[in-house]
Amino acid sequence: MKNLFYALLSGIILAFAWPTYGFPLLLFFGFVPLLYLEFKLRTSKERFIKTKILGYSYLSFIIWNVITTYWLYFSTPFGAAFAILVNSLLMALVFLLYHIVAKRTDFKAASVFLICIWMVFEKLHLSWEFSWPWLNLGNGFATYHRWVQWYEYTGTFGGTLWIWMVNISVFKAVLLYVQHKEKNILYRMFLKTGLLIVVPIAISYLIFNTYKESDEKFEAVILQPNIDPYTEKYNTNDTRIGELLLQLSAEKVTPNTQLLVAPETVFADGTVLSRFDHSEAAYFSRQLIRTSPQLNFLSGISFYERFHDSTKVSGQSNYIGPNDWFNDYNSAFLINNEKAPQLYHKSKLVVGVENFPYQSFLKPLLGDVMIDLGGTVAMKTTQEDRGVFKLNNGYSTAPIICYESVYGEYVTGYVKNGANLLSIITNDAWWDHTQGHKQHLSYAKLRAIETRRSIVRSANTGVSAFINEKGDIIKSLGYTELGSIKHAVSLNSTQTFYVKHGDYLARIAQFLALFIFLFAIIKYKRNRM
Repeated sequence: MKNLFYALLSGIILAFAWPTYGFPLLLFFGFVPLLYLEFKLRTSKERFIKTKILGYSYLSFIIWNVITTYWLYFSTPFGAAFAILVNSLLMALVFLLYHIVAKRTDFKAASVFLICIWMVFEKLHLSWEFSWPWLNLGNGFATYHRWVQWYEYTGTFGGTLWIWMVNISVFKAVLLYVQHKEKNILYRMFLKTGLLIVVPIAISYLIFNTYKESDEKFEAVILQPNIDPYTEKYNTNDTRIGELLLQLSAEKVTPNTQLLVAPETVFADGTVLSRFDHSEAAYFSRQLIRTSPQLNFLSGISFYERFHDSTKVSGQSNYIGPNDWFNDYNSAFLINNEKAPQLYHKSKLVVGVENFPYQSFLKPLLGDVMIDLGGTVAMKTTQEDRGVFKLNNGYSTAPIICYESVYGEYVTGYVKNGANLLSIITNDAWWDHTQGHKQHLSYAKLRAIETRRSIVRSANTGVSAFINEKGDIIKSLGYTELGSIKHAVSLNSTQTFYVKHGDYLARIAQFLALFIFLFAIIKYKRNRM
């Protein structure tokens, strides 16, 4: 029963530390009960220890995943079950791998391995086709972003490293106290833990208070049409959407407004890619530019292209029938009075809805079964580079579409390509009034810190917001509100250490994890000889 209690306690602590309702201080202690449980089992003479550790840790991570991402259920029960059960299992397998190494090496090496293998797991979630980095530990400070202003040097992996270092320090002190029963051990633990927590926060506040935003600014307007994706979005044609956007823009656009942003796939009829110039989206965009020639209009749109040439078929093409395929795009476009329309196709895709993971292997086994997390179930076509939109005033913006804003190193690609600010267009209405849209908004604040770029975030049903270079939300429009907001956003041309070097902490962790694992296995085999 004690082991069960420890497993439940870890899951609950981690869950109640998470954005946007939780307090991230709890993250520094959330793994301690689970680590103590593992140690007790490892040093016991019980049978089936590996099975028990896998089971108890799976229970902890199920609790964490359910409480923090239950909102997936509102778009699809099956998708929520898959994401929660599989992600929890992956976390439990990582913890089991730590147990295997801990049995074969000393405390220090095992602790370093645990930190590194967890970071390897998080890096995997940022890169493989079953990508689900929502619960990467560094995201846990999104609401308390003033604690982690040093993310401009480390990215979110700095937060992961920080959390694990404190957890392991507390765990070590607990073991020493249980063994020796000396109060001095507790006093030293409180002092050391306090310093490990307070010093990085103090450094962060120092950075926050001394950081100076760019003086270059221009006026931007965000539109929030508040279209219900379940009952209205795909039943409202592009003509009506265009008229609504014209109405909303008239409320805020002035002769000084240089950027106007509308949300993801707001033009949802499905426009033929090659005929964009003759579409309703282009027509209404040009109407906006005609009345405000200084304006740059950025918006989301659904594109498709149908073809019969088999040589054009890619791994992301959708089959209709014999010699008949189509490519489906979740895209952004920008129109101004100087350049031809600029297009960008979303490239970090939602598993199941927009991407069939490892299709060549899984499709023969599963057929056309997909994990529907909300939206249109179809394979989306992507582009390789992080294209930026060049404005008619000499600046550039990143056209980040929805899920892409969760990926730190990925977003740095836009900045490397010249983006002076970040534009995020999204549709967060699939999950109703839950933590889903709140967490998504809070993660955007971390992208602002990592890149030191202001963010213009247009969400279909909210929350639309202006976020400054320090991650503060300056102005916002609430969930389910119809309207527009205006603000002067800063424009930055410098590159942070993180933009230049990306997830270098994860790359170091990959090397160390492999080295320690091989060392532990070789040492174990030698001891048995």
